[in-house]
Amino acid sequence: MIPKTRWATTADGANIAYQDFGEGQVTLVVIHGWISHLELYWEQPRFVRFMRRLSAQMRVLHFDKRGTGMSDRFARVPDLETRMDDLRAVMDAAGMERAALLGWGFGGPPSALFFAATQPDRTIAVCTTPTILARRVPGYRWGDDEAENERALRSLLGGWGDEDQIGEFLRLGFENEPGDVPEDPAFLAWCAKWERFAATPRAYEAFHRMWYETDVRDVLPAIQVPTLILYKTGSRNWSSQEHGAYLAERIPGAKLVGVSGSSPVVWFEEPTPVVSAIERFLASVGEEEADLNRVLATVLFTDIVGSTERAALLGDRSWRDLVERHHKTVRALLGRYRGQEIDTAGDGFFASFDGPARAVRCAQAIVEAVKPLGLEIRAGVHSGEIETIDGKVGGIAVNIGARVGSIARPSEVLVSQTVKDLVAGSGLVFADAGEYELKGIPDRWRIHRAVR
Repeated sequence: MIPKTRWATTADGANIAYQDFGEGQVTLVVIHGWISHLELYWEQPRFVRFMRRLSAQMRVLHFDKRGTGMSDRFARVPDLETRMDDLRAVMDAAGMERAALLGWGFGGPPSALFFAATQPDRTIAVCTTPTILARRVPGYRWGDDEAENERALRSLLGGWGDEDQIGEFLRLGFENEPGDVPEDPAFLAWCAKWERFAATPRAYEAFHRMWYETDVRDVLPAIQVPTLILYKTGSRNWSSQEHGAYLAERIPGAKLVGVSGSSPVVWFEEPTPVVSAIERFLASVGEEEADLNRVLATVLFTDIVGSTERAALLGDRSWRDLVERHHKTVRALLGRYRGQEIDTAGDGFFASFDGPARAVRCAQAIVEAVKPLGLEIRAGVHSGEIETIDGKVGGIAVNIGARVGSIARPSEVLVSQTVKDLVAGSGLVFADAGEYELKGIPDRWRIHRAVR
């Protein structure tokens, strides 16, 4: 049965067609690439198989972007900000305060990632394929130059909706991977019909040019929500591990996962590998959020190991640039785990959390996230009463947290016995690090090492 199509009304009065189906604790909003047509999609068995598998454990929402399918057409090409307004309107109409996002194809990943960066309060997590930019620029080899793009566009428009000329559209969509482009006449006929129903040639040309010029790379470091990047193990181009790694390097704490297959069309191949990876990731996010919902003031201290020696080796300017990258990474992860930055002294951070599990997981994430920068940090976590003195956070708990952090080794997260006791049942694992006398703190303190 085809899900019922409904329409959401945007702030500027546009109607956006959407479908809402499946049940589960997590709601996943699918942002299609290129163009789409909600009801015609369900005539394609491969798409049906994917969506049925996806909605078996989750509530799924997908929609036709403004200008495509069953949504309103436009007088001018909507920019990313307008598309974000449309997505919010769809979520509001479906009664979703927060949802996970899945972006795929050309146009889907930039939309999902931009929404996650600008609307973290409405984004549980974001799952995406690697295709973030269609344009070739220095340091990014996957896109087309202007001449290549123009030739491809002219070829597409010349045979738009024509079964005899649908091959160019599929060649672009399937990355030129050997054996990927299907020869099934029924599939080719459906693709041509889908083109005719999803968009006019002029509308597609406008979309194509808009996505070719869109580059979201500068906003990627601002993404604070958990991010899953899916690549295909059999791909050598848009969906490859190399391309996925390029994206993962730019999103703090992003998780890179390979699944079998080679097609960038997320619904084309056997759906279980992709859907299972998404389900596992969202389940881990849900478990993490549940574990983090504790109400206790917890302090986290981090410090770069060997900073003086590294600064002397690199020189002032290079060291300053490296520290800035470190700070951006740490701040992004503090935002993701809902930590509050209290102070930054030199190359160290002092932050507070309202849950000890969140603080420990944040510290572990920072340890891993700064390694690609060639850095190691040490971290200390303690829970206790903190107080505000003259606008500054202080108290014995702060002193204890600082002392615990100071005895940690490179890439080590140490916690007090108090923290270990409070996170029982969270799934966090600790190893006994022994008893210590903490400078200026009475008694001996049992310290534990957080184990990943």
